[in-house]
Formats: sequence, C-alpha cells, structure tokens
Amino acid sequence: MHTKHHIQELQSQTESLLHKVGKQKTDVADLPQLRQVLRFHEHRYYIMNDPLITDFEYDQLYKSLEKIEADFPKYVTADSPTQRVGKGLTKEFPTVQHLVPMLSLENSYDEDDLVDWDRKAKELTGLTEIEYCIEPKFDGASISLIYEDDFLTRGATRGDGVQGDDITVNIRQIRSIPLSAKFSESGIQQIEIRGEVLINKQTFKKYNEQRLADNLPPLANPRNAASGSLRMVDPKEVAKRGLEAFLYHVSDVTEIPGKKLTKLLDTHSGSLQLLWEAGFRSPVKESMVVKGIQSVIAHCRDYEKMRDELPYEIDGMVIKVNDFELQDKMGMTTHHPRWAIAFKFKARQGTSKLKDVEFQVGRVGSITPVAKIEPVYIGGVTVTSVSLFNEDVIKEKDLMIGDTVLVERAGDVIPYIVRSQAELRTGKEKPIRFPTHCPVCKSELHKPEGESAWRCINPNCEAQVVERLIHFVSKDAMDIRNFGEANIRKFYEMKLLENIPGIYHLDFEKISTLEGFGQKSIDKLKEAVETSKHQTLNRLIYALGIRYVGETTAKTLANSIKNLWDLEKFTVEELMSMEDIGPKVAGSIYEFFQTKEIIDMLKKLEATGVEFSNKKRADNAADTLHGQTFLFTGTLNKLKRSDAEEMVELHGGKLVTGVSSKLNYLVVGEDAGSKLEKAKKINTVRILSEDEFIQMISDKS
Repeated sequence: MHTKHHIQELQSQTESLLHKVGKQKTDVADLPQLRQVLRFHEHRYYIMNDPLITDFEYDQLYKSLEKIEADFPKYVTADSPTQRVGKGLTKEFPTVQHLVPMLSLENSYDEDDLVDWDRKAKELTGLTEIEYCIEPKFDGASISLIYEDDFLTRGATRGDGVQGDDITVNIRQIRSIPLSAKFSESGIQQIEIRGEVLINKQTFKKYNEQRLADNLPPLANPRNAASGSLRMVDPKEVAKRGLEAFLYHVSDVTEIPGKKLTKLLDTHSGSLQLLWEAGFRSPVKESMVVKGIQSVIAHCRDYEKMRDELPYEIDGMVIKVNDFELQDKMGMTTHHPRWAIAFKFKARQGTSKLKDVEFQVGRVGSITPVAKIEPVYIGGVTVTSVSLFNEDVIKEKDLMIGDTVLVERAGDVIPYIVRSQAELRTGKEKPIRFPTHCPVCKSELHKPEGESAWRCINPNCEAQVVERLIHFVSKDAMDIRNFGEANIRKFYEMKLLENIPGIYHLDFEKISTLEGFGQKSIDKLKEAVETSKHQTLNRLIYALGIRYVGETTAKTLANSIKNLWDLEKFTVEELMSMEDIGPKVAGSIYEFFQTKEIIDMLKKLEATGVEFSNKKRADNAADTLHGQTFLFTGTLNKLKRSDAEEMVELHGGKLVTGVSSKLNYLVVGEDAGSKLEKAKKINTVRILSEDEFIQMISDKS
C-alpha cells in the first residue's frame, strides 16, 4: 500500500520522467525509477481502478523503458513491466504439481444447509459461536500462483486439483497480477496463492457484441471467455482480452529462516489484507467478517439481491472459518475442506427438450436457426426460444430435434444452449436439415468464403426489408416509441410502409381507421416519429443496420465525423485507422456507402428532416462535462435511463459501471440499492436526484 506522502513522491517522479521523456533525455540511469513509477501506475489503474495519469502518458513512459532496455539488455530485470509479454506457448501446456492440492468446496443451496454446516463446525471446534469470513464466489477460471523471493515464478490452472497446466506466460499478461510483490517484508520466502481470473461484464458484453456482428455464437458466460483466454497459444492475444484476477486464498507459506511471519497470516481476513497490501486485487472490500451463522445467512441474502449490479459474475458466496488455527483443527476430507462452504445462488441453467428449429431471415440476409424448446424457467425468465446462430453451431454441438438440452442464461446474456445430452437419446431424434433456399423469398442461399452464415442475397427479400424497419425503430436505434414490431409488420402487410424513409411519410389518416388506433395513440406515434428526427448521430448510424456495425462501432464512427455524409468519403484504410475497426468491418462500411441504392435511400431520409449532422461535434457546449464520470441507479421517473446516459455523453461526460473513487456523480432514482449505500461511504462522490441532474444538464447546455 502507498502512503499519501509516497503517492505524492511517485507522482512527482512521474512528472519529472515525463518531462525528460518529452525531451528524449531518459537514459540507463533512469531505469529503476521508470520501473518503479510504471508499477505504481499499473497498480493505480488495474487494482485501485483510480489512474493518476493518462493512457498516453503511461505509454510514453513504457516506450522509454522499452527503448533503454533494448539498448542495454544486460540491465533487464525479471519483474520489469516490459517482461509481461514473452515467447508463445506450445499447444501442449506443461503439467505441474500444486504445492497443496486445490480441493473443491462443499456446496449448499439453502439456508438449512448452512445451519447444518455451522452445527458441525461448532462440534469440531468446541465453540458455541464461530467467526466467519464471507466473500463472493467469483465465476471465473481458477488459478494458482507461486512467488519465490518476491518474484512470480509460476502460474497454473486448477487442472484436476493435484496438478494443472503451467500457463505462466499467459498469467504475466494480466496486469492486476504483479510480477513481484514484497512478501519478504512479511517474513515470507515462498507463497502459493489461489484466485480466479475474470472478465468484467462490460468487457464481456463488448466481446460478445463483436462475435454477434461476425455472426458467431456469443460465449455463454464470462467464465468460458476467461478460461479459454488463459489457454491461448499467443500471449499477445491474451493481453488484448482484458483479463482481471482476484486473489483470495493463501494455500502454502515458507517463512524466511530467522524471520517472524506477519500476524496477518493468523486469519483469512488478515491474509486478504496481506495480499491487498502486497499489490493484489483481493476481495478485501467485497468480504465481510461476522459472528454466527444467522449473520452469514443475512449477508448472503443481501448479496444475492445485488448480484446483477456487480461488475463481475458471481454464482454464490464462500463462507470460511476466519481463524487459521481453527481451520487446521477442523481439517479436510479428500474432497473438500471442512472449514469452508459455498452457498450457491439460484441456478441460471436448466434442461429442456428441443422440439423444433425455425429458420429466420435477418436484416442483412443471414439465415439464423432458432431452437424452439419446451418452456424452462431460468434466471427469472421463461425461455422458449434459443438462437443457434448458424449451421456450424448445430454441427459443433451435435444437436438433433428431440434432444434434451442444457440451457444457460447468465446476467444479460441471451439464452444459450450449452450442450445436448446425447446419452439420453432414444433413437427417435431427428437430424436438423439446414435449408438451401431462403425460407421467405425462395432465393438460393449463399455462404461467402471464410464466413459461417448462409445468406439470402436478395436485397428485396420481404423478411430483410421488415427486419431492417424493425431494427431502425428499435429502442437502441432511433427509439421510436409506440412503433413496435407488430405495428411494423401490420403496416408493411397493408402497404402503408415499404422502406425506412417511409416511416416519416406515414398516412396517419389511414392508420386512424385501423382497429386499436385511437386519436391518443395516433398523436403519440406522430410525436415519437417527429422526435426521432433529432436522435444522435451514433444512433442513426446503428439504426441503418450496416453489417458488423454494433452500438460501440457506431459511436466510434460518430465521434470521428461531423456529418453522416463524411462516411461516403472514407477509404477502407481510413476506416481501419479508427479504434477497434478491422478490415472486415471497414470493408462492410465502405461497401454500404458506395452502394447507389443506399445513397438514394439516405438522400430521401435526409429530405424528411432526419438530422445527419453530429450534434455532439457541432455543439460548443458539448464538452462541458469533460472528465466527469456518472452512474445511474434506481428508477428514473422523468427520463429514460438511456436518454439520461446520452445527455451525459453529449456533454462530454463518461459513464462508468460501478461505484468507486473514480465516480464523480451518482444519479439516484426510486428504489436505489446498494450503489447508493456504497457511494455514501466515498466522500468524493456527489449524489444527485433526478431533478438535480436535469438542472445540471440544463445549466451546462
């Protein structure tokens, strides 16, 4: 941990080094200081979530260190920030033995299980009340780390619990895992630590959005993404995945001869503090020490309620006897420690029967197989349909009509078939036949080289036209309220609506003659259509349905232009120079804006009064919230959450996903939960009501 004085000293050193870097005056004498400040800023960014310098400034320091070490290789140290990326792995990961077996945990699924476990713990310890430490059960990939003489020497997967795969090179890419830690100050010569590698929900969402844009199946959950990333052959690719790690268990310690071990290693909560002070992201802030099992149960209940608000997936809570002496007294079975138990939250998986497969035509012509399953209740939702994405997924998962399938729904991720249970087949199951022609317009399907989806390439295919219209008016696109999918289909069938510009030429007189359309609903629809003309440019770009362009890419494009027509002038190379836009996405955007029919459609759309200019780029007041961070919690009464968030971005502010010292403003609606309580404990966070937020935006405009 860094004291206030130490932080000020390191920041002063940073400024001095940045000045020297700017004048290209750093040299070999600056190596120790460069490494020290880079480690400090990595800790601030990846552990504290509270950076003190910009990414650009960090990169300048890092490049300076790289250059000096390249010029003087004999001075390179094993824990230098440049030494995270090493040589690639072979496809065969070496097997290594854990110092102490990584046992499983006993699982509990209701409060009675916890009461019974507490009774056994009291019997084993002879106590009438036990102090427990409770922490989240992170849903990631388990790892084991070894540090010797303060240096990271090995990282391994859990494997079978006795031995795992050596993934040290990939572990070094995770910046929340320090390459060296001052354990020797605590009397520790060698230490084995256990933890979990995770992917933040937002990072995972962005990753899945890109997979969906590429017509690939999304990964079912962040755990699969984290686990798969750890076993990638190229460590540079691992570094790009945004992996993070929580370290929560000290499994083995060898003390330095003649030196006394720290008292922090007397308790589990103390060991978490030790790891935190050594520079690891341990669940110090997420854990709680309580006495008695009823307090444990109450805390588990509270945490389950806030599960979806957390930045990481968790599937339960882990309860551990806090005192290490008592843990030793209770001992272990061959399967699990007696001093710990996992309380599992309600399942987000279920089994169902695959009854049929329908083939749907998307707005860009992709043919998507959709599994129709017997209703199954998962994670608070009854699931009856599950996308299978493409033919390859059906083959890969060996799915047949009549199969019993395992379905998962984690967080905000759409339902996903994890696998079929082939062992339950009776012989009555039928293979799934993929069509050779479009199920709507009957045109022959095509599968472009290198792609996984079959496509209908008839642009006038009715299904595609309707899907483009539905997408255009949708909530995340132009957000034309009261204009749902059913109305789109009805108006299209009645020839009241044939294309996107037609939305702004609706014959409301004819619509008023239809059943269910009174004057009030007509007025609301008119108002929503008119309001949509002034949506932000990123929403318009997303609404156009350009292949591979999701919400994130749409924002990237909008931030780079002043008017939609600017995109007509961009080359593929210029598009690829933008953040996260690769050749496939760039090619699709370029082709879209070079297609005569689309240009004609856009001209007609602009003629209706739809705003093509970038209000954010054109408004002089756009950056009045620059550098300020916002988070919304609870139910807003006067604004939609998405509208309020857009107001922040239009004024140059930034949205964050959780409460931390990086947050400037928490905007609170009705029934605000744990975020409000957490924010009250951080002096720097200003709490605003919805009215105060609206007034702030008004003042800034």
